[in-house]
Amino acid sequence: MTSRIPVTVLTGFLGAGKTTLVNRILSEQHGRRLAVIENEFGEVGVDQALVIGAEEEIFETSNGCLCCTVRGDLIRILGQLRKRRDRFDAVIIETTGLADPGPVAQTFFVDEELREHYSLDAIVTLVDARHLPLQLGTTPIVLEQIAFADVILLNKIDLVSAATAAQIEQQLRAINGTARVVQTRAAELPLSQVLDLGAFDLERALARDSAFLEAPRPFEWAGLYQVSSPNPVLHVGDSEAGHEHHDHDHDHDHHDHDHDHAHGLAQVDVLVLPAAAEPASSADAIECLLDLATRQFESTPQALAAGSALLPERRLRLSVTHPAQLPSTLAAGRWALFSEHAPAEFGLALPQAQLLHERSFGSHHHDLAIGSIGLIEARPLDVTAVNQWLSELLQTQGQDILRMKGVLQLKDEPRRYVFHGVHMTFDGKLERPWGASDRSSRLVFIGRNLDRAALEAGIASCIA
Repeated sequence: MTSRIPVTVLTGFLGAGKTTLVNRILSEQHGRRLAVIENEFGEVGVDQALVIGAEEEIFETSNGCLCCTVRGDLIRILGQLRKRRDRFDAVIIETTGLADPGPVAQTFFVDEELREHYSLDAIVTLVDARHLPLQLGTTPIVLEQIAFADVILLNKIDLVSAATAAQIEQQLRAINGTARVVQTRAAELPLSQVLDLGAFDLERALARDSAFLEAPRPFEWAGLYQVSSPNPVLHVGDSEAGHEHHDHDHDHDHHDHDHDHAHGLAQVDVLVLPAAAEPASSADAIECLLDLATRQFESTPQALAAGSALLPERRLRLSVTHPAQLPSTLAAGRWALFSEHAPAEFGLALPQAQLLHERSFGSHHHDLAIGSIGLIEARPLDVTAVNQWLSELLQTQGQDILRMKGVLQLKDEPRRYVFHGVHMTFDGKLERPWGASDRSSRLVFIGRNLDRAALEAGIASCIA
């Protein structure tokens, strides 16, 4: 079997220096053939024009954020790249500065085809030394990006004093205690510090457990509507109106959407599907349509021309730069509407219909309570107890555990058990023998509102 293609994900807030780093990688004489996926946020793509290099394969997904359209654009592009496998050795994904890298990483865990042909090598996050102190207090997505990193590039240190750089590095280590922090000027550093790191170890396929592992969806929101009169009008682009809330069941699956795309959103993809009169539960009605909606949402979108009617059962791309009222061909009955972004972000309203139920998808909740906790246990662990503890932990707190990683000493097992986790995804395998090295189990959890006492009690319950 041909070896899998290594993928490096570059992330970092706006202006941190991601494109500068990509240019540096592409311009150096490293002998590697690289495919670059550029992800821009905005109606007009410009990053591709800024990225230099003649022979590299450069792809761009304009006006999409990989954190939201990961199962659409990203999987489709990587599938195209695989057909040109002989033209490149590795892939670099540069996400938009507004993206949460978590769902990008999750895709390499849960998509079977990607697991077979690609390996996630590392997440590299760039931060701006001059602006990071302000961003940490005002821009929660920066914390998410730092928390997911395997390597943090503290860039632009020439713009701050050495003492300030040291203080910022200390802050970074408090957020993510396992990432390697490298101080840089103009993203200049040896490429060996960002490529071929092997930070994610996915040689053995993930064990799939539907109890706690749910594949990401290519849409952020779904709403079930009761249409009383045929041909209701869909309102979009009115940021003041946003999304009208009615008395209805409200299920957010503990996924909140605090990331704000509204200022740069120019278009959005939607899909409308007929919902059967049964089951009676509105939540179940949406659940029954999820797989069908996912398949149709991964098809190529059709741009809806001005004045055209919104048609069901096809992925439509709507312009939301200006308020508009879009006619539809929907008959009276129950309909489920799936949208790429949350309704409030592009001014969605369907005033002629009753919203029965809504559900949000994804893991885009951002707050400031992110930190890391490390545990060390010298005594051997019982493998059954470890599995039970980690499974329960992921099921109950998986959305708050952004990353976890570790090496475990299992009773009567001469080999080390190494694992990685991203939210509710988990990958682990027995590795090389311990030999004469210290056999203590070492675990690190990075996330929101972590409870050290509870984690210590959890690992204690696993002692053989």
